[in-house]
Amino acid sequence: MELVDRLQDFVGAEVVIDCASPYAIVGTLVAATSHYVELRDADMHDLRDSATSRENYVVKAARHGVAANRKQLIFRIEELVGVSRLKDVIVG
Repeated sequence: MELVDRLQDFVGAEVVIDCASPYAIVGTLVAATSHYVELRDADMHDLRDSATSRENYVVKAARHGVAANRKQLIFRIEELVGVSRLKDVIVG
């Protein structure tokens, strides 16, 4: 099964996306094709601009919700390294 097919299970859910670049993304998955991923009400966090780690950023989003700074976000699927539902993040 291709990645784009697996992503269809996440459509409509709040997700955490780990990128190959120093970005972490949280938001609601709207669509995924073989070329791009689209989210709404998303936050694309540049880890270079923050003293926090990727894990701390993700746990904070899981505890407090998505602090959206973009109504719509589209990025290349090649950037995607990992994806999970925000509700599946272990905060304990």
